[in-house]
Amino acid sequence: MNPLVVRVVGFVAVVAGGVALGNMISRRPCKMYDCDWVLREFYRRYIRLSDSIQGRLRSNRDTNRDRIKTALGKVKGPVPRGYIIQGSYAMDTIIHAPNNEYDIDDGIVFVAEDLIGPRGGKLSPRQVRKMVCVALQDSRFNRQPEMRKNCVRVYYNEGHHVDIPVYRERQGFFGDIILEIASADEWKRSDPEAVTDWFNKAVVAKSPDTSDGRQMRRITRLLKAFARSRASWNMPSGFVISKLVHDEYVPNPERDDVALYETMAAIHGRLQYDLDVEHPVLDEMLTETAEDACMVHFRLRLGDALKKLSILFSGDCSNRDAAEAWDAVFGGSYFSERMLE
Repeated sequence: MNPLVVRVVGFVAVVAGGVALGNMISRRPCKMYDCDWVLREFYRRYIRLSDSIQGRLRSNRDTNRDRIKTALGKVKGPVPRGYIIQGSYAMDTIIHAPNNEYDIDDGIVFVAEDLIGPRGGKLSPRQVRKMVCVALQDSRFNRQPEMRKNCVRVYYNEGHHVDIPVYRERQGFFGDIILEIASADEWKRSDPEAVTDWFNKAVVAKSPDTSDGRQMRRITRLLKAFARSRASWNMPSGFVISKLVHDEYVPNPERDDVALYETMAAIHGRLQYDLDVEHPVLDEMLTETAEDACMVHFRLRLGDALKKLSILFSGDCSNRDAAEAWDAVFGGSYFSERMLE
């Protein structure tokens, strides 16, 4: 079960069975130092993707769709039934990345009855992924598309890539439509559109505002940015982080910095006793074991960040103290540059 999260005006405490979880989360006798304005500015300038970058990613996505359709048409291959934009792009949680290392997920869907080989047999998941991979080859790429376990990856010379999961759509026993992803050597049930719907509905339901993408989405992006702030860190996927934010998000109608801190504290408290993360719409786990190394590392780094931010609750906290604390969390100097100028 979740830890008991006790919130009293002016302080935050996270306890489990009446015992405080570590020294970094404890009773705070005063309000948190206000850095909301600079955190929001940091988010707009360095976390949220610009319209121009999003437009370029959409253009690459559309070009890939045309490339597949044209190539399969030339060999009289199966015609895609449709496409499913999914992942952080569909959930609108994609964040700015250094060296243009963005990724978008754009699934392609075929009707199962059309996936037939030249001798009349059903194409295997690997064969279908290979078919799509071959269709995407282009001499203009410095690095040609590659087959991966759950997708075909298309690399762009600018640094980003597009992952193309391959699906088949078949009719179930009761006439229902079943979507399955070509994963390694098996077809696995999947529902990426339900995942997008789950998250987007939660953002609307849980956020106390309606502006700038809504607060829960901003907090999700900020947590993802924190997790990606050091190249050496071993962190869980953005999907896992999004699920944790969904489960433990603590809204604040006035301040994003408070919402971010309290959500980090709530996630850290949960990870003290439970590192498992369930898939939001399928009966399966997102984590592989009860002690995934990336989850252990995420818990450790969250604890470090919360310790650094504890100065914000001191009555002696200065502008410099607050700026340096947030800089330490995100691994830069933006807060100091703006708050101490």
